[in-house]
Order: sequence, then structure tokens, then C-alpha cells
Amino acid sequence: MTDEQLLRYSRHILLGEIGIEGQQRLLDAHTLVIGAGGLGSPAAMYLAASGVGRITLVDDDDVDLTNLQRQVMHTTGRVGQPKVESGREALAQINPDVAVTALRERVAGARLVQLVASASVVLDCSDNFATRHAVNRACVAAQVPLVSGAAIRFDGQISVFDARDAFSPCYACLFPEEAGFEDAACASMGVFAPLVGVIGAMQAAEALKLLIGITPSLAGRLLLLDGRAMEWTSIGVARNAACPVCAHPG
Repeated sequence: MTDEQLLRYSRHILLGEIGIEGQQRLLDAHTLVIGAGGLGSPAAMYLAASGVGRITLVDDDDVDLTNLQRQVMHTTGRVGQPKVESGREALAQINPDVAVTALRERVAGARLVQLVASASVVLDCSDNFATRHAVNRACVAAQVPLVSGAAIRFDGQISVFDARDAFSPCYACLFPEEAGFEDAACASMGVFAPLVGVIGAMQAAEALKLLIGITPSLAGRLLLLDGRAMEWTSIGVARNAACPVCAHPG
């Protein structure tokens, strides 16, 4: 670690739970962020500021004027640009030492499995169940921890699904794919701007804890936020022994 890095990350290093060794783990880590919108913006920005060495941003959308109310990684001047390119520019301004890979694509299948397997932790900041389930399956297969967040209207949620732990549920244990949950789009339902900042920042916090080794994580718990009343609800989530994604014989 250079003298400049020691100074940049000094407030982390002062924390006994992190120190120089923990900060070095962040510098050596690779995070995969699926979605560069409302949740992905604060999550990626905090990961970069915290010194995560490599960040891969995945999103196939362009910056739109309607995004700017909540997607703080993007600016008016970058309307029309691919979100991942706008995001790479924003993260470089925060911390030029972070290596950011911008992938303008909707990943799936073998490509998704490959990307997940290369990551230390995955942050699902997407906005649809199909992507969430695909990311979950890839994380279970690769035994890579997943930090999942969602936000709509005034309601947010976050949890961690850690396939390295035999007792930890996966996303499909909580939201079975066959249950047929319907996607709720911001374009039709609306979303309270600071809500995505709260959930996205918490996703970054959980990811950093996983990378450093700070326990406990949110694995086995689902946090729900009522943004109107500003009340949190914590729900215990058990592993489903019959889950088609993560269940194993015996």
C-alpha cells in the first residue's frame, strides 16, 4: 500500500475491524455490480470510494433525463450515454486508482456464470425478477456471495445470500421462481429518490463487510424499509431444503 493510499483510506484503517489488512483485502477484491441505475449508483460509488480494487459495471441501458431524479452516478451532461460509461467516468472522478470495467450488455447464461465466477462478491442492483433469479443461480453455482437490493415507491429491501454457507438461504428460497412475482416498474409505480440511496449504500456496506470478513452479515435476514414511516422490519429467512436452486442431497 502506497503512502497516498494509506492517507486516502486512513479513516478505514483506524477502525479495528478493518485496519491495514482489511483495507488491503478491499484493494485486492473484485466486485460485480449488476445494474448501474438507482441502486447501482450509490453502491458502486461507495465501493470505489472505499478502495475496492476492481469494479465491473453491467447494464445495457442509456442515461435518460428521468433517471436523474435518483440515479446519482449520472449527470445532465451525460444524458444519452450508456450508463456503464457514465458510471465509469463518475467512479474515476471519485477514485482514479480503481479499475472499472464497463459492460454495456444484458448478461445471461454462460456469460453471466463467467462474470460471477470471477468476482469476490456480486451486488444485484437490477430491477426485474428474471435477472435476479439468473444472478442468484450463477452465484450459487460459483459459491460467490450475493448482496441483493430492491426499491419501489417508498418500500425497500435488502438481504445477503451466501452460498459458501450451507445454512444460508438463496434468493430462490425467499422468492421461488415458480411463484410468479410480478415486476413493478419505476416508470409506472414511481420511486422516492433517497430510498434507492439508502438501500444502495447498504448494499455497498454489506459487500465491504463480506470482503473484509466483518460479521455478521445479513445472510438469513431480510430487511424491509417503510420509507414513509422510516421503520425497519427484520425477517428471518430459512434455507428451503427443497429449493431447486441451492438444495443438495443429504
